[in-house]
Amino acid sequence: MKSQKSIALVTGASSGIGKATAERLTIAGYTVYGTSRRGAQANPQPFAMLPLDVTRDESVDATVKEVIRLEGHIDLLVNNAGFGVAPAGAEESSIEQAQAIFNTNFFGMVRMTRAVVPHMRRQGGGRIINIGSIFGFLPMPYMALYVATKHAVEGYSESLDHELRTRGIRVSVIEPANTSTQFDANALEPDSQLEEYREIRVSLVKKMKELVETGDKPDVVADAVLRAALAANPKLRYTAGGRARGLQLLRRFAPPRLVDAGIRRDLRLDAALPGKTS
Repeated sequence: MKSQKSIALVTGASSGIGKATAERLTIAGYTVYGTSRRGAQANPQPFAMLPLDVTRDESVDATVKEVIRLEGHIDLLVNNAGFGVAPAGAEESSIEQAQAIFNTNFFGMVRMTRAVVPHMRRQGGGRIINIGSIFGFLPMPYMALYVATKHAVEGYSESLDHELRTRGIRVSVIEPANTSTQFDANALEPDSQLEEYREIRVSLVKKMKELVETGDKPDVVADAVLRAALAANPKLRYTAGGRARGLQLLRRFAPPRLVDAGIRRDLRLDAALPGKTS
Protein backbone atom coordinates (compact mmCIF):
# COMPACT_ATOMS: atom_id res chain seq x y z
CA MET A 1 0.00 0.00 0.00
CA LYS A 2 1.33 3.43 -0.95
CA SER A 3 0.70 6.40 1.32
CA GLN A 4 -2.37 8.55 0.70
CA LYS A 5 -0.96 11.36 2.83
CA SER A 6 0.80 14.32 1.23
CA ILE A 7 4.52 13.61 0.87
CA ALA A 8 7.11 16.35 1.26
CA LEU A 9 10.82 16.20 0.43
CA VAL A 10 12.96 18.89 2.10
CA THR A 11 16.64 19.33 1.26
CA GLY A 12 19.15 20.64 3.79
CA ALA A 13 16.95 19.58 6.72
CA SER A 14 19.61 18.82 9.33
CA SER A 15 19.44 22.29 10.89
CA GLY A 16 18.20 25.85 10.53
CA ILE A 17 15.49 26.69 8.02
CA GLY A 18 15.37 23.19 6.55
CA LYS A 19 14.87 21.51 9.90
CA ALA A 20 12.25 24.05 11.02
CA THR A 21 10.41 23.59 7.72
CA ALA A 22 10.43 19.80 7.96
CA GLU A 23 9.10 20.00 11.52
CA ARG A 24 6.38 22.50 10.57
CA LEU A 25 5.22 20.39 7.63
CA THR A 26 5.13 17.28 9.85
CA ILE A 27 2.90 19.06 12.36
CA ALA A 28 0.66 20.16 9.48
CA GLY A 29 0.10 16.52 8.51
CA TYR A 30 2.67 15.87 5.78
CA THR A 31 4.81 12.77 5.71
CA VAL A 32 8.21 14.42 5.50
CA TYR A 33 11.54 13.17 4.23
CA GLY A 34 14.38 15.49 5.13
CA THR A 35 17.80 15.20 3.57
CA SER A 36 21.38 16.04 4.40
CA ARG A 37 24.78 14.81 3.28
CA ARG A 38 25.01 12.81 6.50
CA GLY A 39 21.53 11.29 6.33
CA ALA A 40 20.03 9.99 9.60
CA GLN A 41 21.43 11.64 12.74
CA ALA A 42 21.94 10.58 16.32
CA ASN A 43 19.24 12.90 17.65
CA PRO A 44 15.78 11.56 16.76
CA GLN A 45 13.67 13.74 14.45
CA PRO A 46 9.90 13.73 13.93
CA PHE A 47 10.57 13.07 10.25
CA ALA A 48 12.70 10.61 8.29
CA MET A 49 16.18 11.65 7.16
CA LEU A 50 17.81 10.43 3.97
CA PRO A 51 21.37 10.94 2.69
CA LEU A 52 21.61 13.35 -0.25
CA ASP A 53 24.31 15.37 -1.96
CA VAL A 54 22.56 17.84 -4.26
CA THR A 55 25.78 18.36 -6.23
CA ARG A 56 25.77 14.75 -7.50
CA ASP A 57 23.26 13.55 -10.10
CA GLU A 58 23.38 9.94 -8.92
CA SER A 59 22.70 10.94 -5.30
CA VAL A 60 19.72 13.08 -6.30
CA ASP A 61 18.25 10.33 -8.49
CA ALA A 62 18.72 7.68 -5.80
CA THR A 63 17.02 9.74 -3.09
CA VAL A 64 14.03 10.67 -5.23
CA LYS A 65 13.62 7.05 -6.37
CA GLU A 66 13.73 5.89 -2.74
CA VAL A 67 10.91 8.25 -1.71
CA ILE A 68 8.84 7.14 -4.71
CA ARG A 69 9.51 3.50 -3.82
CA LEU A 70 8.39 4.07 -0.24
CA GLU A 71 5.42 6.35 -0.83
CA GLY A 72 4.50 6.23 -4.51
CA HIS A 73 4.39 10.01 -4.94
CA ILE A 74 5.96 13.34 -3.98
CA ASP A 75 3.56 16.25 -3.54
CA LEU A 76 5.91 18.94 -2.27
CA LEU A 77 9.59 19.62 -2.91
CA VAL A 78 11.31 22.25 -0.76
CA ASN A 79 14.72 23.21 -2.17
CA ASN A 80 16.59 24.59 0.82
CA ALA A 81 20.14 23.20 0.64
CA GLY A 82 22.73 25.92 0.20
CA PHE A 83 25.69 27.79 1.64
CA GLY A 84 27.44 31.13 1.39
CA VAL A 85 30.89 32.65 1.19
CA ALA A 86 31.97 34.87 4.09
CA PRO A 87 31.97 38.61 3.25
CA ALA A 88 34.80 39.35 0.85
CA GLY A 89 35.57 41.11 -2.39
CA ALA A 90 34.25 39.26 -5.41
CA GLU A 91 37.78 38.97 -6.81
CA GLU A 92 38.89 37.14 -3.65
CA SER A 93 36.97 34.01 -4.70
CA SER A 94 38.38 31.81 -7.45
CA ILE A 95 36.38 30.54 -10.39
CA GLU A 96 36.39 27.14 -8.69
CA GLN A 97 34.80 28.63 -5.58
CA ALA A 98 32.22 30.45 -7.69
CA GLN A 99 31.38 27.19 -9.45
CA ALA A 100 31.08 25.38 -6.11
CA ILE A 101 28.52 27.78 -4.66
CA PHE A 102 26.46 27.71 -7.86
CA ASN A 103 26.70 23.92 -7.95
CA THR A 104 24.93 23.71 -4.59
CA ASN A 105 22.71 26.80 -4.39
CA PHE A 106 21.48 26.83 -8.00
CA PHE A 107 22.33 23.63 -9.85
CA GLY A 108 21.43 21.58 -6.78
CA MET A 109 17.94 23.05 -7.00
CA VAL A 110 17.86 22.34 -10.75
CA ARG A 111 18.90 18.71 -10.21
CA MET A 112 16.20 18.18 -7.59
CA THR A 113 13.56 19.81 -9.75
CA ARG A 114 14.46 17.73 -12.81
CA ALA A 115 14.29 14.56 -10.74
CA VAL A 116 10.91 15.32 -9.14
CA VAL A 117 8.94 17.05 -11.92
CA PRO A 118 8.37 13.90 -14.06
CA HIS A 119 6.64 12.24 -11.09
CA MET A 120 4.55 15.35 -10.41
CA ARG A 121 3.53 15.53 -14.07
CA ARG A 122 2.38 11.92 -14.05
CA GLN A 123 0.36 12.41 -10.88
CA GLY A 124 -1.17 15.62 -12.26
CA GLY A 125 0.06 18.11 -9.71
CA GLY A 126 2.52 19.19 -7.04
CA ARG A 127 4.29 22.12 -5.42
CA ILE A 128 7.92 23.20 -5.66
CA ILE A 129 9.07 25.78 -3.11
CA ASN A 130 12.53 27.26 -3.44
CA ILE A 131 14.20 29.02 -0.53
CA GLY A 132 15.47 32.28 -1.95
CA SER A 133 16.42 35.46 -0.11
CA ILE A 134 15.91 39.19 -0.04
CA PHE A 135 19.25 39.10 -1.87
CA GLY A 136 17.34 37.70 -4.81
CA PHE A 137 16.04 41.24 -5.41
CA LEU A 138 18.61 43.35 -3.52
CA PRO A 139 22.38 43.65 -3.90
CA MET A 140 24.74 42.81 -1.05
CA PRO A 141 28.25 44.17 -1.59
CA TYR A 142 31.01 41.72 -0.68
CA MET A 143 28.63 38.78 -1.00
CA ALA A 144 28.34 38.96 -4.78
CA LEU A 145 28.51 35.22 -5.50
CA TYR A 146 25.84 34.28 -2.95
CA VAL A 147 23.62 37.10 -4.21
CA ALA A 148 24.10 35.92 -7.80
CA THR A 149 22.85 32.44 -6.90
CA LYS A 150 19.74 33.88 -5.27
CA HIS A 151 19.03 36.10 -8.29
CA ALA A 152 19.32 32.94 -10.40
CA VAL A 153 16.83 31.15 -8.12
CA GLU A 154 14.33 33.97 -8.68
CA GLY A 155 14.59 33.91 -12.47
CA TYR A 156 14.51 30.13 -12.72
CA SER A 157 11.53 29.83 -10.39
CA GLU A 158 9.38 32.44 -12.14
CA SER A 159 10.09 30.96 -15.56
CA LEU A 160 9.50 27.41 -14.33
CA ASP A 161 6.17 28.33 -12.76
CA HIS A 162 4.89 29.48 -16.17
CA GLU A 163 6.07 26.22 -17.75
CA LEU A 164 4.51 23.90 -15.19
CA ARG A 165 1.30 25.70 -14.27
CA THR A 166 -0.71 24.00 -17.01
CA ARG A 167 0.52 20.64 -15.63
CA GLY A 168 -1.01 21.35 -12.24
CA ILE A 169 2.37 22.14 -10.67
CA ARG A 170 3.09 25.48 -9.01
CA VAL A 171 6.44 27.01 -8.10
CA SER A 172 7.02 29.59 -5.34
CA VAL A 173 10.04 31.37 -3.87
CA ILE A 174 10.39 32.20 -0.17
CA GLU A 175 12.35 35.40 0.47
CA PRO A 176 13.68 35.62 4.04
CA ALA A 177 15.81 38.42 5.41
CA ASN A 178 18.65 37.56 7.78
CA THR A 179 17.72 34.47 9.78
CA SER A 180 19.12 33.32 13.10
CA THR A 181 20.87 30.12 11.98
CA GLN A 182 24.41 28.77 11.66
CA PHE A 183 24.62 30.20 8.12
CA ASP A 184 27.49 32.57 8.89
CA ALA A 185 29.41 29.89 10.80
CA ASN A 186 29.12 27.50 7.84
CA ALA A 187 30.11 30.06 5.19
CA LEU A 188 33.25 29.37 3.19
CA GLU A 189 36.19 31.69 3.61
CA PRO A 190 37.31 33.28 0.33
CA ASP A 191 40.21 31.32 -1.08
CA SER A 192 42.35 34.37 -1.88
CA GLN A 193 42.30 37.11 0.77
CA LEU A 194 43.76 40.40 -0.46
CA GLU A 195 45.17 43.08 1.79
CA GLU A 196 43.18 45.74 -0.09
CA TYR A 197 39.94 44.31 1.31
CA ARG A 198 41.10 43.49 4.83
CA GLU A 199 39.43 46.38 6.69
CA ILE A 200 36.08 46.17 4.95
CA ARG A 201 36.13 42.38 5.22
CA VAL A 202 36.59 42.54 9.01
CA SER A 203 33.88 45.20 9.30
CA LEU A 204 31.33 43.27 7.25
CA VAL A 205 32.00 39.95 8.99
CA LYS A 206 31.10 41.70 12.25
CA LYS A 207 28.04 43.32 10.63
CA MET A 208 26.77 40.03 9.23
CA LYS A 209 27.23 38.32 12.59
CA GLU A 210 25.07 41.00 14.22
CA LEU A 211 22.40 40.70 11.53
CA VAL A 212 22.25 36.92 11.91
CA GLU A 213 22.10 37.08 15.72
CA THR A 214 19.19 39.54 15.60
CA GLY A 215 17.51 37.90 12.60
CA ASP A 216 14.18 36.11 12.38
CA LYS A 217 13.86 32.63 13.81
CA PRO A 218 13.81 29.78 11.26
CA ASP A 219 10.16 29.16 12.21
CA VAL A 220 9.25 32.44 10.47
CA VAL A 221 10.53 31.03 7.19
CA ALA A 222 8.92 27.64 7.85
CA ASP A 223 5.54 29.32 8.32
CA ALA A 224 5.93 31.06 4.96
CA VAL A 225 6.73 27.71 3.32
CA LEU A 226 3.57 26.21 4.80
CA ARG A 227 1.45 29.12 3.55
CA ALA A 228 2.80 28.63 0.05
CA ALA A 229 2.31 24.86 0.23
CA LEU A 230 -1.33 25.07 1.34
CA ALA A 231 -2.49 28.09 -0.70
CA ALA A 232 -5.24 27.27 -3.17
CA ASN A 233 -3.77 29.85 -5.54
CA PRO A 234 -0.12 30.20 -4.51
CA LYS A 235 1.83 33.37 -5.17
CA LEU A 236 5.17 33.30 -6.88
CA ARG A 237 6.93 35.15 -4.04
CA TYR A 238 6.45 35.03 -0.28
CA THR A 239 8.52 37.32 1.92
CA ALA A 240 9.21 35.86 5.36
CA GLY A 241 9.08 38.28 8.29
CA GLY A 242 8.57 42.00 8.71
CA ARG A 243 12.10 43.05 7.74
CA ALA A 244 11.88 41.17 4.45
CA ARG A 245 8.49 42.72 3.65
CA GLY A 246 9.82 46.19 4.43
CA LEU A 247 12.83 45.72 2.18
CA GLN A 248 10.64 44.38 -0.62
CA LEU A 249 8.46 47.50 -0.46
CA LEU A 250 11.54 49.72 -0.32
CA ARG A 251 12.99 48.05 -3.43
CA ARG A 252 9.69 48.33 -5.29
CA PHE A 253 8.71 51.91 -4.51
CA ALA A 254 11.78 53.88 -3.37
CA PRO A 255 13.87 55.77 -5.95
CA PRO A 256 16.88 53.68 -7.01
CA ARG A 257 19.32 56.40 -5.92
CA LEU A 258 17.81 56.35 -2.42
CA VAL A 259 18.17 52.57 -2.17
CA ASP A 260 21.74 52.80 -3.46
CA ALA A 261 22.69 55.48 -0.95
CA GLY A 262 21.03 53.59 1.89
CA ILE A 263 23.02 50.42 1.19
CA ARG A 264 26.32 52.29 1.12
CA ARG A 265 25.48 54.24 4.28
CA ASP A 266 24.26 51.19 6.22
CA LEU A 267 27.37 49.17 5.38
CA ARG A 268 29.69 52.21 5.71
CA LEU A 269 31.25 51.38 2.35
CA ASP A 270 32.52 54.86 1.52
CA ALA A 271 34.13 55.22 4.95
CA ALA A 272 36.25 52.20 4.09
CA LEU A 273 37.76 53.83 1.01
CA PRO A 274 41.34 55.12 1.11
CA GLY A 275 41.45 58.65 2.44
CA LYS A 276 38.07 58.38 4.14
CA THR A 277 37.50 58.51 7.88
CA SER A 278 34.61 57.03 9.86
